[in-house]
Amino acid sequence: MSAAIDSPEPGQRSNHGSGPVVWAAIIATTCLLLLVFQKMLWLVVPFLLALILYYFLYPPVKLLIYRGMSRDAASTLVTLGFLALLLVLGIALTPWLTAQLADKNVSRYVEGGLQLLDNSLRSIEAHWPTLAGARLADTVAARLAQGAGTVADHLEPVAIGIMAWAPSLMLAPFLAFFFLRDGRRFKRFLSAAVPNAFFEKTLYLLHEIDRTARAYFMGLISLTVLDTLTLAAGLWALGIPGPLALGLICAVLAWVPYVGSILGGLLVVLVAATDFPDAPGMAYWAIALFVGVRLLDDFVYMPLTIGKSLELHPLVTVLMIFVGGAVAGISGLMLVLPVLGVVMVIGETIGLIVTDPRLMARHRHALALRRQQASSDL
Repeated sequence: MSAAIDSPEPGQRSNHGSGPVVWAAIIATTCLLLLVFQKMLWLVVPFLLALILYYFLYPPVKLLIYRGMSRDAASTLVTLGFLALLLVLGIALTPWLTAQLADKNVSRYVEGGLQLLDNSLRSIEAHWPTLAGARLADTVAARLAQGAGTVADHLEPVAIGIMAWAPSLMLAPFLAFFFLRDGRRFKRFLSAAVPNAFFEKTLYLLHEIDRTARAYFMGLISLTVLDTLTLAAGLWALGIPGPLALGLICAVLAWVPYVGSILGGLLVVLVAATDFPDAPGMAYWAIALFVGVRLLDDFVYMPLTIGKSLELHPLVTVLMIFVGGAVAGISGLMLVLPVLGVVMVIGETIGLIVTDPRLMARHRHALALRRQQASSDL
């Protein structure tokens, strides 16, 4: 009777053992892992992409297994099908992307942004005689002219960076294939290495880590959808062309906190300044819209999607984002929530084990029996 009362409801996580000491260890371990992962981004980034692919491809693999196909064959077939689809999409979209990234098109948007900057500075000078005396607009224009080159010169470092990351990113489908094929074997390998007294808790731990990772990536997809719809609605209301495409691009860029958000906002401003050269107010409204959406994203959408998926309090979610950025920079911003979610599950499970006197007594008794058995025939 008492066991039934004390046991948590199915699907609920027990908080017993998750006191301040456990949470201090969780936060400290998260910060330490962020520092380590910052030095191993060449492996961490493809690993995260492989996890996304795993959770995306697992439903069709499971469907094929239910239809009688072996796990190895189902994993191979689904992975090859995904790679073939990716290849077809790449071949189909390459001409369009090349046309969009042509020097003439990019130069037009850059010139529109520079014209907006010059008009804004001259408007400020008209209201501030001190800045007019300092000839701020002319100084900025001269500096930009000195440092400006062709668009190809600025795109070349980006292309080199993409080529440098390409071999590492190619690991993602390779890792995803083995996650699909050998995931259960890896779980059995881990569970076989723990003492028998902790076997049930180990199974629970592996299940919760899988559930947490799945919840994080599902929350990330929900966050992307919310950002896309909010930005698209605002851009449509302003009359900026291609609102849905721009909203989707900015939402995907926002996966990299701060830096991605800045790039997305810059893209929207350049489009507004180029398509409405005689209405600078459109660019200013676009900036206001983007800042508003980013505030909603950081303080409303993210706690309600990713934070809720990980069962984190909104205050903890927001604070850990800032902690991750302070500890490990941009990589810390990207990785802090999934790392925190996994470490939280591990820390809470270890807390349950350490604070459970019956489990510890079972473990000590098993050790004593093994010692007695080993020395019985001496």
